[in-house]
This record gives sequence, C-alpha cells and structure tokens, in this order.
Amino acid sequence: MSDLSAFDLNLLRVLDALLRDHSTLKAGTRLGLSQPAVSAALGRLRTALGDELFFRKGQGLAPTQFALSLEEPLREILEAVADLIRRSDDFDPAGATSDFRLSGSDFFAELLMPALADRIQTLAPAMRVHLVDLVADSHLDTLERFKVDLALIPRTEKPKWLQSRTVFHSTFVVVARKDHPKIGGAGLSSGDTVPLDLFCALGHVLFSPEGQNRAMGDAALERIGRKRRVVMTLPVFSGVYRAVAGSDLIALLPSALAHRVAADAGLEVYRPPMPVPTATLEMVWHRKFSSDPAHTWLRNQIAALLAPLDEKPKTAGRA
Repeated sequence: MSDLSAFDLNLLRVLDALLRDHSTLKAGTRLGLSQPAVSAALGRLRTALGDELFFRKGQGLAPTQFALSLEEPLREILEAVADLIRRSDDFDPAGATSDFRLSGSDFFAELLMPALADRIQTLAPAMRVHLVDLVADSHLDTLERFKVDLALIPRTEKPKWLQSRTVFHSTFVVVARKDHPKIGGAGLSSGDTVPLDLFCALGHVLFSPEGQNRAMGDAALERIGRKRRVVMTLPVFSGVYRAVAGSDLIALLPSALAHRVAADAGLEVYRPPMPVPTATLEMVWHRKFSSDPAHTWLRNQIAALLAPLDEKPKTAGRA
C-alpha cells in the first residue's frame, strides 16, 4: 500500500498488540476493544498490507515473516509518537538539551539570571538560555517570528496568539549618589521622602530602550500638576544608575533593583514625593509553546525565582 491518506493509522496499534499477544482476545483486552473489533481490524490490515499477517496455530495466532519484519520498526514508530505527545509531567530536565532565548531588560540580568544559571546548572545542565535585547512593547511580533521564546516585559495589550503569566509587581524609589550636595543640604537620610520641589528641580535620568523622554513618573507628576526635568535617557538600567552615581542627576528605579545595586554603585535610596503606580511584570510567549514540556518547565523556574521580588500592588502601572 502506498497511499497513506487511505490508511487508518489506528490499525497500527492493533497490529502492535497482535504482535505482542498473538491473540485477538488478548489484543482486544490490551486495547480496550472487543474480540470481533480486533478480528475486523485484522481483516482490514490484511487487505491494506497485502499479506495474511497472522494464521491460526493451536490456541493462538502465529505471525507471517512479513508481520515479523514490521514488529521492530512499528514499535519504534509508536514509541516515538508517544514521546511526541507526552505531557510536561513526564519531562526530565536532567536530560533536556533545549536552547531558549529570553528577552528582557538588564533588570533581569541582575535579578534573575544569576539565580537561573545556578538552577539550570543543577537541574538541567545541558539546557542553554540566552538573555537578548529587550523586546519593546511594540515589537511583540518578534515572538511570532521565532526570534524569542519568552519575553519579560511590563503588562501591555497583547494579540490573541500570545499568552502571559504575571511574575511580580514592582514599586519605585528615587536613587541619588552618596553625598549629593542638594539632597544632603536638605538634610535627607536614606529612606526619607524627597521633597517635591527638590525632586522636580533636579535633573533626571530615564530608562527608555526607545529613547522616549516620558514614563510613568511624568504621568504621576502630571496628576498633581507638576513636571520634572528629564535630561538623559538610557536603554539599560545599569546605564541609568551609573549615570546617577557619577553626577548630580537622580532617577526613579524599580525598588528591588535599586536596593540590590545601591551599595556597590555608591547610591542612596529615597522615597518619591508623589504616588507612583505599581508596575506589573509578565512573562509573554507564543501560545504554540504553552504545552511544550521544556518551555513549561522553564517558565515555572523563572516564576519561582522572581516570586520573592513581588510587592503587593496598590495600583497597576507601566514601568
């Protein structure tokens, strides 16, 4: 038989069961079919394959030479199909050789990747993970073009072919260099609230991969009728806090990142003078990967590692 479209692939399971049990009764028990149903399937197999396949011998069936020649390759094919449809609860990370591309800001290089590297080295040593340039909100189509397996971004509107999972919420704080003359002159200590007039008078550094000079801090000020001076934008958080550390500029940073880098970068952390909405961070992926065992495993690891960063939101916002 050469036309696969006319062949019922369910018959292969019947053939495999008959090769294992040499009995239509036992094969039916294995497959959950009646003996007449197995006998009918055997008749269809004989017609389709052009061979007797089995003949009566004693109380059972004996395979023909042609049937025996099919036994090993058929079993390999069925096992391969079983592997193909096996769900994530059967996934063994120890033997996984998957290669993943994650997209996110350097926030995640600082607060996720070291812990993820340790976990992968321990649980999935042959897996490879690459953190690539941030996928901006307007560039989610790169996920569809297979350039990125998983994006870590602020919550945004998404097309239906994407799925997402919230991983943490982030509040924001003000950072300034130690011994900042104007902040020191105001008598502020680490953790204090920066006075509104001083906050608006000082120059600001803004994180913006796209080079935009407005963000949620500006919207928060507008709600109380004030503005700030953004004098520099940078595409990476590390650039933002290093620019602050080397100047009299200040910046709003995610709280977890600010507290992580403050000591080494020579920064002090303060509270902003106005309410700043809490940002919601998500994992986003193409829905075709939703049931992929390796992809599911990696998403769960990332969610667990980012969970300690979660801050209870008061209001939701865009980072």
